[in-house]
Amino acid sequence: MVLEGNPEVGSPRTSDLRHPGSQGSCVLSSGEDAQPGEEPIKYGELIVLGYNGCLASGDKGRRRSRLALSRRPHANGVKPDVMHHISTPLVSKALSNRGQHSISYTLSRSHSVIVEYTHDSDTDMFQIGRSTENMIDFVVTDTSPGGGAAEGPSAQSTISRYACRILCDRRPPYTARIYAAGFDASSNIFLGERAAKWRTPDGLMDGLTTNGVLVMHPAGGFSEDSAPGVWREISVCGNVYSLRDSRSAQQRGKLVENESNVLQDGSLIDLCGATLLWRTPAGLLRAPTLKQLEAQRQEANAARPQCPVGLSTLAFPSPARGRTAPDKQQPWVYVRCGHVHGYHGWGCRRERGPQERECPLCRLVGPYVPLWLGQEAGLCLDPGPPSHAFAPCGHVCSEKTARYWAQTPLPHGTHAFHAACPFCGAWLTGEHGCVRLIFQGPLD
Repeated sequence: MVLEGNPEVGSPRTSDLRHPGSQGSCVLSSGEDAQPGEEPIKYGELIVLGYNGCLASGDKGRRRSRLALSRRPHANGVKPDVMHHISTPLVSKALSNRGQHSISYTLSRSHSVIVEYTHDSDTDMFQIGRSTENMIDFVVTDTSPGGGAAEGPSAQSTISRYACRILCDRRPPYTARIYAAGFDASSNIFLGERAAKWRTPDGLMDGLTTNGVLVMHPAGGFSEDSAPGVWREISVCGNVYSLRDSRSAQQRGKLVENESNVLQDGSLIDLCGATLLWRTPAGLLRAPTLKQLEAQRQEANAARPQCPVGLSTLAFPSPARGRTAPDKQQPWVYVRCGHVHGYHGWGCRRERGPQERECPLCRLVGPYVPLWLGQEAGLCLDPGPPSHAFAPCGHVCSEKTARYWAQTPLPHGTHAFHAACPFCGAWLTGEHGCVRLIFQGPLD
């Protein structure tokens, strides 16, 4: 999955809403707008799962793996205002005003409901989807397991062009809420005759997008004590429902009244082809920094771990090298047992598979892969030492981080859920999905 965004998220755009009668200038209110030279308030960051801190081609311009949402100079949020019942053939005429945000619910060939939205000076809106049009703040494309973006004509995307929108309160505590579907170039959201939609008990309308927007809030926050939560579906109006029988089924799940669409630190957002992690500014303060990760790498190398067979000294390569071919001193691991070696070419068990090797220390047969340090600090639950590796990809992180992600099922396709490495997206295998690394120190 590749994620694109405006280079400065929160910068004013020509499509931003203005207050009525302002003629292009925002009517200021006390404490609402940032002053010149003032550092913008950060609402949080979206981190794309499957990239280890940077796109393979590098984070350039609008393409990056991690994006911050900051308070805009002028509010551009919208909120529901007026509901109209109208004849379906007249919908396009009724929605001709591009300055008017609205959601259209087609109930039949002759009857539609249009909900007009009005400007909300208390919120900022950010839109996410596959479309590259200007109203989309972050452009996302599908990620294939292993950390690559799905490319080519055969790789048909399952992500909606206007997948979802996030509204952030401009005043403390800067609450962020997620809603399914985003407004298109005409400032409209269309739910056609086949889309799942219904009238709520209070007489309003709501609905779901074709492949849905799923959200999971971790239990206990995103910390050392975290546990995976339950996956839910978010509606167009931000209500929370249990999952449908399949991703695109027309029958909605049950309303979950005691849960909300408010994003928490560690909330996961799945767009059916791409999964994003939401981190709050307070949560990121608890995460390790890149300097800490580099210090851990140097500390691990300073211990001079050795290959127990070849007796060569092993060392994790610098992240500056990028993930190309393994270095000559790169540590390798037998993912079934966790014994760390240097690279060698013996012990193959090709009758068991092309990557199957027999560990010379314990004789267990399994994949033998190079170790790579996890470099996306926002995916880590704690600043613990790099002691565990995901199986079978070999990405290394702390024990708490490895165990959390190994027991977190991520949506795949229309029905399935798989635990995956957050650094590369590879599906995890084995009994636990990760293994404790066993290094041998220098003999001197």
